[in-house]
Amino acid sequence: MNNTREVETVVIGAGQAGLSSAYHLRRTGFEPERDFVVLDHSPAPGGAWQFRWPSLTYGKVHGMHALPGMELTDADPDRPSSQVIAEYFTAYERTFDLRVRRPVDVRAVREGEGGRLLVETSDGIWSARALINATGTWDRPFWPRYPGQETFRGRQLHTAQYPGPEAFAGLRVVVVGGGASGTQHLMELAPHAAATTWVTRREPVFREGPFTEDVGREAVALVEERVRQGLPPKSVVSVTGLPLNDAVQQAIADGVLDRRPMFDRITPEGVEWDDGRHVDADVILWATGFRAAIDHLAPLKLREPGGGIRVEGTRAVVDPRIHLVGYGPSASTIGANRAGRAAVRDIRRLLAAEPVAA
Repeated sequence: MNNTREVETVVIGAGQAGLSSAYHLRRTGFEPERDFVVLDHSPAPGGAWQFRWPSLTYGKVHGMHALPGMELTDADPDRPSSQVIAEYFTAYERTFDLRVRRPVDVRAVREGEGGRLLVETSDGIWSARALINATGTWDRPFWPRYPGQETFRGRQLHTAQYPGPEAFAGLRVVVVGGGASGTQHLMELAPHAAATTWVTRREPVFREGPFTEDVGREAVALVEERVRQGLPPKSVVSVTGLPLNDAVQQAIADGVLDRRPMFDRITPEGVEWDDGRHVDADVILWATGFRAAIDHLAPLKLREPGGGIRVEGTRAVVDPRIHLVGYGPSASTIGANRAGRAAVRDIRRLLAAEPVAA
Protein backbone atom coordinates (compact mmCIF):
# COMPACT_ATOMS: atom_id res chain seq x y z
CA MET A 1 0.00 0.00 0.00
CA ASN A 2 1.31 3.44 -0.93
CA ASN A 3 1.26 5.61 2.19
CA THR A 4 2.91 8.64 0.56
CA ARG A 5 1.02 11.86 1.28
CA GLU A 6 1.20 14.84 -1.07
CA VAL A 7 1.47 18.51 -0.19
CA GLU A 8 2.87 21.53 -1.97
CA THR A 9 5.50 22.33 0.66
CA VAL A 10 7.10 20.56 3.60
CA VAL A 11 8.62 22.63 6.41
CA ILE A 12 11.21 20.74 8.49
CA GLY A 13 11.67 22.22 11.94
CA ALA A 14 9.43 24.30 14.20
CA GLY A 15 11.82 26.73 15.81
CA GLN A 16 11.84 30.43 14.96
CA ALA A 17 12.70 29.81 11.30
CA GLY A 18 10.13 27.06 10.77
CA LEU A 19 7.27 28.87 12.51
CA SER A 20 8.02 32.08 10.64
CA SER A 21 7.92 30.17 7.36
CA ALA A 22 4.68 28.41 8.31
CA TYR A 23 3.10 31.73 9.27
CA HIS A 24 3.90 33.24 5.89
CA LEU A 25 2.63 30.14 4.06
CA ARG A 26 -0.64 30.39 6.01
CA ARG A 27 -0.92 34.12 5.49
CA THR A 28 -0.56 33.80 1.71
CA GLY A 29 -3.31 31.21 1.38
CA PHE A 30 -1.67 27.84 2.01
CA GLU A 31 -3.72 25.53 4.23
CA PRO A 32 -1.92 23.38 6.82
CA GLU A 33 -2.18 19.63 6.16
CA ARG A 34 -3.66 20.27 2.70
CA ASP A 35 -1.02 22.53 1.10
CA PHE A 36 1.82 22.33 3.59
CA VAL A 37 2.93 20.40 6.64
CA VAL A 38 5.34 21.31 9.45
CA LEU A 39 7.40 18.42 10.83
CA ASP A 40 9.28 18.81 14.11
CA HIS A 41 11.32 16.18 15.92
CA SER A 42 11.22 17.89 19.31
CA PRO A 43 8.77 16.51 21.87
CA ALA A 44 7.01 19.85 22.42
CA PRO A 45 6.86 23.42 21.10
CA GLY A 46 9.83 25.67 21.79
CA GLY A 47 12.45 24.72 19.23
CA ALA A 48 15.97 24.47 20.66
CA TRP A 49 15.01 26.89 23.43
CA GLN A 50 13.22 24.14 25.35
CA PHE A 51 16.58 22.41 25.90
CA ARG A 52 18.46 25.42 27.28
CA TRP A 53 19.79 25.38 30.83
CA PRO A 54 17.54 26.77 33.60
CA SER A 55 19.94 29.58 34.55
CA LEU A 56 19.58 31.11 31.07
CA THR A 57 16.73 33.40 32.03
CA TYR A 58 14.73 35.39 29.52
CA GLY A 59 16.44 38.58 30.63
CA LYS A 60 19.83 37.14 29.62
CA VAL A 61 18.69 36.16 26.12
CA HIS A 62 20.22 38.43 23.65
CA GLY A 63 18.41 39.41 20.53
CA MET A 64 15.26 37.31 20.88
CA HIS A 65 12.92 38.79 18.28
CA ALA A 66 9.18 38.24 18.22
CA LEU A 67 7.68 35.91 15.62
CA PRO A 68 5.74 37.63 12.83
CA GLY A 69 2.15 38.57 13.62
CA MET A 70 2.31 38.09 17.39
CA GLU A 71 4.47 39.96 19.88
CA LEU A 72 5.98 38.36 22.97
CA THR A 73 4.84 40.73 25.69
CA ASP A 74 5.06 40.95 29.48
CA ALA A 75 7.61 38.13 29.76
CA ASP A 76 9.21 37.89 33.21
CA PRO A 77 12.97 38.44 32.67
CA ASP A 78 13.77 36.24 35.68
CA ARG A 79 12.00 33.13 34.34
CA PRO A 80 14.01 30.50 32.42
CA SER A 81 14.02 31.28 28.70
CA SER A 82 13.15 27.62 28.05
CA GLN A 83 9.80 28.17 29.76
CA VAL A 84 9.03 31.64 28.40
CA ILE A 85 9.75 30.83 24.78
CA ALA A 86 8.17 27.36 24.87
CA GLU A 87 4.94 28.92 26.12
CA TYR A 88 5.16 31.64 23.48
CA PHE A 89 5.73 29.15 20.66
CA THR A 90 2.86 27.00 21.96
CA ALA A 91 0.49 29.96 21.88
CA TYR A 92 1.77 30.96 18.45
CA GLU A 93 1.16 27.54 16.92
CA ARG A 94 -2.34 27.51 18.39
CA THR A 95 -3.21 31.09 17.38
CA PHE A 96 -2.32 30.56 13.72
CA ASP A 97 -3.45 26.91 13.61
CA LEU A 98 -0.13 25.68 12.23
CA ARG A 99 -0.80 22.03 13.19
CA VAL A 100 2.82 21.08 13.74
CA ARG A 101 3.37 17.32 13.66
CA ARG A 102 5.67 16.06 16.41
CA PRO A 103 7.71 14.20 17.32
CA VAL A 104 8.61 13.35 13.72
CA ASP A 105 12.19 12.54 12.69
CA VAL A 106 13.10 13.39 9.10
CA ARG A 107 15.51 10.73 7.92
CA ALA A 108 16.18 11.72 4.30
CA VAL A 109 15.00 13.93 1.47
CA ARG A 110 15.29 12.33 -1.97
CA GLU A 111 14.40 13.00 -5.56
CA GLY A 112 10.93 11.68 -6.38
CA GLU A 113 8.98 11.38 -9.59
CA GLY A 114 7.62 14.22 -11.68
CA GLY A 115 9.97 16.78 -10.17
CA ARG A 116 8.69 16.17 -6.64
CA LEU A 117 10.71 15.62 -3.48
CA LEU A 118 10.25 12.65 -1.19
CA VAL A 119 10.62 13.41 2.51
CA GLU A 120 11.17 10.17 4.42
CA THR A 121 10.22 10.39 8.08
CA SER A 122 9.43 8.31 11.14
CA ASP A 123 5.79 9.06 10.34
CA GLY A 124 5.80 7.95 6.72
CA ILE A 125 6.70 9.65 3.44
CA TRP A 126 5.65 13.08 2.22
CA SER A 127 5.79 14.13 -1.42
CA ALA A 128 6.29 17.85 -2.00
CA ARG A 129 7.06 20.31 -4.76
CA ALA A 130 9.13 22.52 -2.45
CA LEU A 131 10.93 22.21 0.87
CA ILE A 132 11.78 24.69 3.59
CA ASN A 133 14.59 23.35 5.76
CA ALA A 134 14.57 25.07 9.15
CA THR A 135 16.47 22.55 11.25
CA GLY A 136 18.95 24.94 12.86
CA THR A 137 22.08 23.66 14.56
CA TRP A 138 21.21 22.48 18.10
CA ASP A 139 21.25 18.81 17.10
CA ARG A 140 24.82 18.97 15.83
CA PRO A 141 27.12 20.15 18.63
CA PHE A 142 30.70 20.42 17.43
CA TRP A 143 33.25 18.45 19.47
CA PRO A 144 36.87 19.17 18.47
CA ARG A 145 39.33 16.29 18.72
CA TYR A 146 42.59 16.64 20.64
CA PRO A 147 45.34 14.12 21.43
CA GLY A 148 44.71 12.27 24.67
CA GLN A 149 41.03 13.21 24.82
CA GLU A 150 39.95 9.65 25.51
CA THR A 151 42.33 9.39 28.50
CA PHE A 152 40.80 12.22 30.53
CA ARG A 153 39.51 10.90 33.86
CA GLY A 154 37.17 13.79 34.48
CA ARG A 155 33.94 14.76 32.77
CA GLN A 156 33.65 16.28 29.29
CA LEU A 157 30.47 17.98 28.17
CA HIS A 158 29.27 20.38 25.50
CA THR A 159 27.21 23.56 25.76
CA ALA A 160 24.25 21.47 24.55
CA GLN A 161 24.52 19.49 27.80
CA TYR A 162 25.27 22.42 30.12
CA PRO A 163 23.28 21.82 33.34
CA GLY A 164 23.72 25.21 35.00
CA PRO A 165 26.44 26.62 37.30
CA GLU A 166 25.60 24.73 40.48
CA ALA A 167 26.74 21.44 38.90
CA PHE A 168 30.33 22.74 38.92
CA ALA A 169 30.53 23.54 42.63
CA GLY A 170 34.01 22.82 43.98
CA LEU A 171 35.33 21.58 40.61
CA ARG A 172 38.25 22.71 38.48
CA VAL A 173 36.79 23.62 35.09
CA VAL A 174 38.43 24.27 31.72
CA VAL A 175 36.10 26.16 29.38
CA VAL A 176 36.97 25.90 25.69
CA GLY A 177 35.58 28.49 23.28
CA GLY A 178 35.65 32.22 22.66
CA GLY A 179 32.01 32.82 21.70
CA ALA A 180 29.04 34.11 23.64
CA SER A 181 28.29 30.73 25.26
CA GLY A 182 31.85 30.27 26.50
CA THR A 183 31.99 33.67 28.16
CA GLN A 184 28.50 33.29 29.65
CA HIS A 185 29.35 29.87 31.07
CA LEU A 186 32.57 31.18 32.61
CA MET A 187 30.99 34.18 34.25
CA GLU A 188 28.16 32.06 35.58
CA LEU A 189 30.08 29.09 36.98
CA ALA A 190 33.18 30.91 38.26
CA PRO A 191 31.61 31.77 41.66
CA HIS A 192 30.79 28.07 42.19
CA ALA A 193 33.90 26.37 40.78
CA ALA A 194 37.14 25.77 42.65
CA ALA A 195 39.05 27.17 39.66
CA THR A 196 38.37 28.07 36.03
CA THR A 197 40.63 28.22 32.99
CA TRP A 198 39.54 29.79 29.70
CA VAL A 199 41.16 28.63 26.46
CA THR A 200 40.42 29.70 22.87
CA ARG A 201 41.98 29.04 19.48
CA ARG A 202 42.01 32.72 18.60
CA GLU A 203 42.35 35.84 20.69
CA PRO A 204 38.79 36.88 21.58
CA VAL A 205 37.55 40.13 20.08
CA PHE A 206 35.46 42.39 22.29
CA ARG A 207 33.21 45.00 20.71
CA GLU A 208 32.84 48.38 22.34
CA GLY A 209 29.93 50.67 21.64
CA PRO A 210 26.35 49.93 20.58
CA PHE A 211 25.40 47.20 18.15
CA THR A 212 24.00 49.44 15.41
CA GLU A 213 22.03 48.45 12.32
CA ASP A 214 25.09 49.19 10.19
CA VAL A 215 27.26 46.85 12.28
CA GLY A 216 24.59 44.16 12.01
CA ARG A 217 24.27 44.54 8.25
CA GLU A 218 28.04 44.31 7.79
CA ALA A 219 28.18 41.15 9.89
CA VAL A 220 25.32 39.50 8.03
CA ALA A 221 26.94 40.42 4.70
CA LEU A 222 30.14 38.60 5.71
CA VAL A 223 28.24 35.45 6.65
CA GLU A 224 26.13 35.72 3.50
CA GLU A 225 29.23 35.86 1.33
CA ARG A 226 30.45 32.56 2.80
CA VAL A 227 27.24 30.69 1.98
CA ARG A 228 27.16 32.29 -1.47
CA GLN A 229 30.56 30.67 -2.05
CA GLY A 230 29.39 27.30 -0.76
CA LEU A 231 31.45 27.46 2.44
CA PRO A 232 30.08 26.30 5.79
CA PRO A 233 28.41 29.27 7.49
CA LYS A 234 29.87 31.00 10.50
CA SER A 235 27.68 32.51 13.17
CA VAL A 236 26.90 36.22 13.03
CA VAL A 237 28.49 36.54 16.52
CA SER A 238 31.78 35.19 15.17
CA VAL A 239 32.13 38.26 12.96
CA THR A 240 30.67 40.89 15.29
CA GLY A 241 32.80 40.18 18.34
CA LEU A 242 31.66 39.94 21.96
CA PRO A 243 29.88 42.91 23.55
CA LEU A 244 32.06 44.61 26.15
CA ASN A 245 29.28 45.27 28.66
CA ASP A 246 29.58 45.96 32.39
CA ALA A 247 29.42 42.27 33.34
CA VAL A 248 32.16 41.35 30.87
CA GLN A 249 34.37 44.22 32.01
CA GLN A 250 33.97 43.10 35.62
CA ALA A 251 34.81 39.49 34.68
CA ILE A 252 37.96 40.70 32.93
CA ALA A 253 38.95 42.76 35.97
CA ASP A 254 38.30 39.78 38.28
CA GLY A 255 40.50 37.53 36.15
CA VAL A 256 37.61 35.25 35.13
CA LEU A 257 37.94 36.17 31.46
CA ASP A 258 41.70 35.64 31.36
CA ARG A 259 42.20 33.86 28.09
CA ARG A 260 44.94 31.31 27.43
CA PRO A 261 45.84 29.91 24.01
CA MET A 262 44.49 26.52 23.04
CA PHE A 263 46.16 23.60 24.78
CA ASP A 264 48.05 21.03 22.73
CA ARG A 265 46.84 17.83 24.37
CA ILE A 266 44.59 16.40 27.02
CA THR A 267 46.04 14.28 29.81
CA PRO A 268 44.28 12.01 32.32
CA GLU A 269 44.50 14.83 34.88
CA GLY A 270 43.81 17.89 32.73
CA VAL A 271 45.26 19.80 29.78
CA GLU A 272 48.82 20.53 28.68
CA TRP A 273 50.74 22.88 26.40
CA ASP A 274 53.92 22.16 24.45
CA ASP A 275 55.82 24.72 26.53
CA GLY A 276 55.33 22.54 29.61
CA ARG A 277 52.41 24.32 31.22
CA HIS A 278 49.73 22.07 32.69
CA VAL A 279 46.32 22.71 34.27
CA ASP A 280 44.60 20.09 36.41
CA ALA A 281 40.89 19.77 35.70
CA ASP A 282 37.82 17.85 36.80
CA VAL A 283 35.69 19.05 33.88
CA ILE A 284 36.30 20.19 30.30
CA LEU A 285 33.35 22.21 29.01
CA TRP A 286 33.37 22.49 25.22
CA ALA A 287 31.64 25.75 24.27
CA THR A 288 32.69 25.13 20.69
CA GLY A 289 29.50 25.82 18.83
CA PHE A 290 27.30 23.86 16.49
CA ARG A 291 27.09 22.89 12.83
CA ALA A 292 24.08 23.04 10.54
CA ALA A 293 21.83 19.98 10.94
CA ILE A 294 21.44 19.15 7.25
CA ASP A 295 22.57 15.54 6.93
CA HIS A 296 19.06 14.48 5.88
CA LEU A 297 19.55 16.54 2.69
CA ALA A 298 22.62 14.49 1.67
CA PRO A 299 20.78 12.41 -1.00
CA LEU A 300 20.14 15.62 -2.97
CA LYS A 301 23.90 16.30 -3.26
CA LEU A 302 23.61 19.99 -2.46
CA ARG A 303 27.00 20.40 -0.78
CA GLU A 304 29.76 22.25 -2.59
CA PRO A 305 33.45 21.21 -2.48
CA GLY A 306 33.94 23.81 0.26
CA GLY A 307 31.65 21.82 2.55
CA GLY A 308 28.58 24.05 2.65
CA ILE A 309 25.48 24.56 0.54
CA ARG A 310 25.66 27.48 -1.86
CA VAL A 311 22.69 29.72 -1.11
CA GLU A 312 21.30 32.86 -2.75
CA GLY A 313 18.89 34.50 -0.32
CA THR A 314 17.36 31.33 1.11
CA ARG A 315 17.37 29.26 -2.09
CA ALA A 316 19.86 26.46 -2.71
CA VAL A 317 21.58 27.49 -5.93
CA VAL A 318 21.71 23.96 -7.38
CA ASP A 319 18.04 23.22 -6.57
CA PRO A 320 15.49 26.06 -6.44
CA ARG A 321 12.94 23.81 -4.74
CA ILE A 322 15.04 23.79 -1.56
CA HIS A 323 15.11 26.78 0.78
CA LEU A 324 17.29 26.97 3.88
CA VAL A 325 15.84 29.27 6.51
CA GLY A 326 17.86 29.87 9.67
CA TYR A 327 21.03 28.87 7.81
CA GLY A 328 24.02 31.21 7.70
CA PRO A 329 22.93 34.86 7.54
CA SER A 330 19.35 34.06 8.58
CA ALA A 331 20.41 32.19 11.76
CA SER A 332 19.44 35.09 14.05
CA THR A 333 15.85 35.37 15.25
CA ILE A 334 15.09 38.50 13.24
CA GLY A 335 16.95 37.05 10.27
CA ALA A 336 14.81 33.91 10.42
CA ASN A 337 11.62 36.00 10.29
CA ARG A 338 12.74 37.85 7.17
CA ALA A 339 14.07 34.69 5.55
CA GLY A 340 10.80 32.85 6.15
CA ARG A 341 8.91 35.57 4.30
CA ALA A 342 11.44 35.59 1.44
CA ALA A 343 11.38 31.79 1.09
CA VAL A 344 7.60 31.69 0.86
CA ARG A 345 7.60 34.44 -1.75
CA ASP A 346 10.06 32.47 -3.90
CA ILE A 347 8.18 29.21 -3.42
CA ARG A 348 4.91 30.79 -4.53
CA ARG A 349 6.64 31.95 -7.71
CA LEU A 350 8.12 28.50 -8.25
CA LEU A 351 4.78 26.74 -7.82
CA ALA A 352 2.96 29.21 -10.05
CA ALA A 353 5.48 28.65 -12.82
CA GLU A 354 5.54 24.86 -12.54
CA PRO A 355 2.15 23.13 -12.53
CA VAL A 356 1.87 19.83 -10.71
CA ALA A 357 3.04 16.99 -12.94
CA ALA A 358 0.32 14.61 -14.10
